[in-house]
Formats: sequence, structure tokens, C-alpha cells
Amino acid sequence: MIRIEREHNFVIVHADPGDLAPRHESQLAVWGFTNKGGGNEFACPISDGLPATPKLISYLQKSGRAYTVAPEIQNFLAAQQDAASRLNVAVRRGGDLKNGRISKAEKRDFASFLGQSVVRPLKEHQFKAALHLIAVENGANFSVPGSGKTSVVLTVFQWLRKLGKIDSLFVVGPPSCFGPWRQEYEAVLGVAPACDIMAGGDIDLRRSRYCVNTRSVADLYLTTFQTLQRDWEQVRVMFEQQDIRFFLVIDEAHYIKQLDGAWAGAVLRIARYAERRCILTGTPFPRSYADGFNLFDVLWPEKAPISDEEKHKVILYCEQSEWDRAAQILEGSIAPLFYRVRKTDLGLAPQIFHPPVKVPMKTYERLVYDSILDRIRNLSQSDYFRNLDLLVRLRRGRMTRLRQCLSYTPLLGTAVTEYAEDLLPEDLSLSDMIKHYDELEVPGKLEALLDLVRTLTAQGEKVVIWSNFIRTLERIQESVSALGLGVRLIYGATPIEKLEMRDELTREEIIAEFVDTRSHVTVLVANPAACAESISLHKACSHAIYYDLSYNCAQYVQSLDRIHRVGGSETKSAHYHFLQYGDTIDGDILANVRRKADNMARVVDKEYPIYSLDMFEEDDEVEAYERLFGSPRKRV
Repeated sequence: MIRIEREHNFVIVHADPGDLAPRHESQLAVWGFTNKGGGNEFACPISDGLPATPKLISYLQKSGRAYTVAPEIQNFLAAQQDAASRLNVAVRRGGDLKNGRISKAEKRDFASFLGQSVVRPLKEHQFKAALHLIAVENGANFSVPGSGKTSVVLTVFQWLRKLGKIDSLFVVGPPSCFGPWRQEYEAVLGVAPACDIMAGGDIDLRRSRYCVNTRSVADLYLTTFQTLQRDWEQVRVMFEQQDIRFFLVIDEAHYIKQLDGAWAGAVLRIARYAERRCILTGTPFPRSYADGFNLFDVLWPEKAPISDEEKHKVILYCEQSEWDRAAQILEGSIAPLFYRVRKTDLGLAPQIFHPPVKVPMKTYERLVYDSILDRIRNLSQSDYFRNLDLLVRLRRGRMTRLRQCLSYTPLLGTAVTEYAEDLLPEDLSLSDMIKHYDELEVPGKLEALLDLVRTLTAQGEKVVIWSNFIRTLERIQESVSALGLGVRLIYGATPIEKLEMRDELTREEIIAEFVDTRSHVTVLVANPAACAESISLHKACSHAIYYDLSYNCAQYVQSLDRIHRVGGSETKSAHYHFLQYGDTIDGDILANVRRKADNMARVVDKEYPIYSLDMFEEDDEVEAYERLFGSPRKRV
């Protein structure tokens, strides 16, 4: 008789003498079972042994071997069978809904609920996305940014709460999503949520707040991936409490794409303890279809929709760039479990990209720019003597210095990370010029910017101004304020709500003030790295001015969407203005991000978009350097 049991953290296979032939022992080894001491006992860690147990039982049955299974193992197998059954139902229902097969009664009941319990009417695509999430129970929304994914989830949450299936919403995402979730909750459901932000602050005090009961549980919990990495055990205990059922939402879920990443591990460890699960991202496959594995393991932690065999095939096809074959595998596994709205489905007014405003450089900034440009050209001639790692740092640093010239000359007096090369010639007058630049002239771009801001605000428009350098942002804010206009600044150091105890305004407060049509604040100055994701400005602002650009196309595309979104942009076009210095690399930067943005736009309208365009890389400055100054390796 063969006995399958559990001992501590192992699945154990006990066999009487003669019950297992060598071929059986070999098969056990394939599944991870190792012989204990040369006898008839084989052990496998729980993490591998439990998933392998159904295969083992099937194998024993086919081999005609008698066996028994311990009750604890039987319970696991029953749970697996139940999870598989629920997944099958979800796949069938999700496929039916995506193909338009839904009863009129279901539509009518949901529409009646919306009229009674939801303040903000859903758009047609949001209505279908909500029905899909209800149908599959644990689902993904891969709709493009600005499509209203948050509104969909809040509506489904309210529906489930009305039915008595859910008690609280627990959202994990970047800090920038906190404000939008609170604001959208009130806008969609008509009441401010009882909300607890489980991030930052005193760690002991924060962890004490995970102890909740049916009377103290909040409507909405918000935390970051960083905090969850530290607090996942407390969150798991919170989710396990009786009589409180949590709806877990992973916002901007592309942050957990790394298969062995710490953030992904924390999310996977708590997912099985939530009553319902949802993942939200407009970029589900940043560089490879394998980036989607974690997302669906989070949704269905007890029964992965993508089997191990399918994962191996997908990885192989991706390595061989056989994207269509990889997509075919996913189509059979996950297509019914996600809903996707493309940009072209939103019915938004067109985006208007105004011709760049060509600005002549002032005397001193031109002297500095040309001097540094000549220095870089000369240095490039001897770069082939450098090792590759150093070359990459040098090229990136040099491009940053050129971009600083195009933004604000005094930036050249600041340090650049991992770059210490002196680009100034041995001419003390240039160093002195940079140090005292503000006493010599006003940058040409700044004068052009102020003229444009005056014109737009005089027409009653609010304006967002984008720049990539902190001192430039501060200089712009000072200059706009001197015009007598209300102006606010957001960059990396601007505090997130409740994460830091400071007197200054938080990002959420600044954004709320800016989008308030009654507010005196008409200009927002912001850094794309800190403000290009998870915020909405479109209801009050339809004009964006790009004072300077980086080669980071992802941030550029995300910044475009801040003023072009569902719920305001259907009848109002978004306008984009670019300030460009003539005869500089300004033109190359704009052409580069526009080309990649156009490519991304075509990718976005695919059902399985592969963002193989370095969306999540820091920049393309090394590539630009080689394009502008040549590759020294090619000259050797």
C-alpha cells in the first residue's frame, strides 16, 4: 500500500517494500520527490509536492497501484477542484460577455442598480467592463489610461457590497494613486469614504491599524507596493479575519511584472486571502507576454489560468520573437478573464499638437551651449579608448548636460549622478557666466513661455507646464507668479498625503485646487517623473506646455493623457504646445518621442499589446548620443 501524507512542510510518499518499481521512483524524482535514506519513503517540499499530488494520484491509478491519501491532502485536492471549477465558470462567463452573450435581465438589473446607487453615470464601455468584472469575479481591466478603470471598480465594489458579498476595498498602488481613489470614490458613489492610508508614518502605529472588526473596518484602504512588501504578514492576518471580506485591487499592476520581484512576491502572498481580486493596468505586457504571468497568478492564486507548460511555451516563443504564437496560447488561457478598451473606443475629441514655437537662444545661453557642444564633439573623438560601462555613463551624462543647457543655464553648476566629467573649457569667464547667469539675461524660452501663458490665461484657460529639472520648475513658478497669476508646483519632493508630516500642500491638495474651476490657481508647473501617472487634470485644463523634454517616451505619453481622458475630453480637444530652441538637440528630442509615441499608439490598439519600445527604461540618451555624435566603436 502507498500512503500519501503530510509531515510538517513536506508531502511524504510512504511505500511498502515492492510497491514501487525503479520506473515509479524515477517519475517521483521528476516531480521533485527525493528518497529519504535509501528506503521506501520519498519527500517533496509542500510548495512543489501539493501541486504535484494530483499528477501523482493519476499516475498511481493508471499504474494499478493501491494508495491512500491523508485527510489534509484530500482537503487540498478538494479545494483545488473547487478552484478549477470556479475558474472554468469564470472563463465561460467572461467569454460570453465579451462576445455579447448576456441576458437582458442581467443588463436591466445592473442598470437599475446604477440608477439607484451610483452618482456618476457609466459610459457604455465602462458599463460593459463592470458587467465583465462581475461575471468573472476575479478579473483584469487592461483599458488604456484615461478610460475610467477606477470608476468601473468602484461601481462593482458597490454592487458587491449591496449584495452582502464584500465589506471593504483594499487598493495597492503607487502613492500617486491615493488622491484619485479618494476623489473618485466620492464622485462615483456620492459619499466620502471612511479611508485609511496604510503607508508611511510610524511603523508600529500603522501595523496596529490592521487590527479591525466589523464596526471599525474602513470603506477604503490604500497602501503602496513598498509598504506591502514590509507589511504583507499583517495584511494577510487582516484578510483572514472572520466576517470581513476584502476586495483586493492592484492598481498600475505593471509594477509587479517581475516574476521574482519583491513587490510581486508580497502581492502573491496576500492574494489568496482576499474575497475578490482585480488588477488594473493599461500596459499589461511591458516588454514580453511573460510580464502577464504574475497578474493572473494574483487573480487566481489557487488555480493558475496559465499552466506551467503554457508559461514555458510563451517564454520560448517570446525569446524567438514569435509573438503571434505566444499570443495564441494566451488567447486560450486568459482572454475571457480580462477586459480591454482601446484609445479609439473612447470617443474623445482629437488631440491638437500645435507646431513647435521656435525660440532663438539669448546671447549667453548660446555661448554656453555651443561651447559645451564643441567640447563633447572633441571628447567623442577619443572615446574608443574607454571601456563600455564608462562610455555609457559618459554619453548619458553629456546628453543630460546638453538638455540642461536647453532648460536653464545655471543647471550646469549642479552635479549629475554618476557623471563628473568637466565639459567647460579652461575659460573662467564661462564658469562665471553660468554662476551669475540670472544677472545677465532672461532665458529666451522663459520669455516665450510667459507670453504664451498670458495669452492662454487671458482666454480663461488653465495651463499645465511640464519641465524635467527642479531648478527650472522653481524658476518658472517664480516667473509666472510675478505675472500675478495663481501658480502651484509639483515635483518629486512634494509630499504625498499622510506620508509625511509637513506644513506645505500635498500633491492631492494642489491638484484639487488646480482643477477647481472656482480656484484662483490657473497654472500648474510639474515634473513628468512625479506627476505623469495616476492623476487627472482634464476637467479643468486642456492646454499643456512642454518647456523642455527628455528622451523618456513613457513619461511623455503619460503626460499627454493627463488632459485627454474620459469624463471631459469627449467634446473638448486637448492642446499641446512645445517650446524649442533652434539649431539645438531640442528638435531631435521632440522627433524621437513623437516617433515612439506614434508607434506606441498603434500598439495600444492591439488586444495583446507588447510594449517593446523601452517604455520603462530611464531614457534613450545613449542611443541619441550615438545618433548625434556617432559611435566610437564603429570608427576603430
